[in-house]
Amino acid sequence: MPASPDAPKSLRDPALLEARRAMADAPHVRPLRAFARMIAAERGAAVPDPDPLDGGVEARLLLLLETPGPSIGRTGFVSRDNPTGTAANLFRFLAEAGIARRDTLIWNAVPWVIHAPGALNRAPLRSEASAAAPYFAPLLALLPRLAVVVPAGRFAREASAPLAALRPELPVVAIPHPSPTYVCTAPAVRERILAGLAEAAAHLAATP
Repeated sequence: MPASPDAPKSLRDPALLEARRAMADAPHVRPLRAFARMIAAERGAAVPDPDPLDGGVEARLLLLLETPGPSIGRTGFVSRDNPTGTAANLFRFLAEAGIARRDTLIWNAVPWVIHAPGALNRAPLRSEASAAAPYFAPLLALLPRLAVVVPAGRFAREASAPLAALRPELPVVAIPHPSPTYVCTAPAVRERILAGLAEAAAHLAATP
């Protein structure tokens, strides 16, 4: 497997993006990719693939964002390497927390694109959250080594209840959303994110 990028936004490089796409059907992400395709067919909307440089079905930490942003069409991946401010912050925070990339899967609480073409980002609607909830059980079933869930942002945090109902023994550590809108306007947000990721890392360290 290629080495992980050493700086954020690497998928803005067309050659690196093409190389990542060539890995998209690797065995450790193939079941998740098939799951994404199933959701896309059922919802009639695009669902980005998991990043093959992450842990895939071997992941021990599920980092749950809210919904794919309008820019996801540029890469087709849910990735810390996407050319966005949110992804760049996530890249830096996960690195600073010392969480191994192979231990992570980044997913979205509403996994399909909810935005009209060209529209600005928006929070999911309650109806979209309700429609997404049934997909948690099959997602968790694909992650046999899962040790901790980290919902990022208010909307993703609301997924804590259905996740706890499915896996009551699974630790859930909520953090603020890593969007620059929050990180750059409130200095305490950075500390809260890093504290949450440190707690998640401790759960990983305590789990074989």
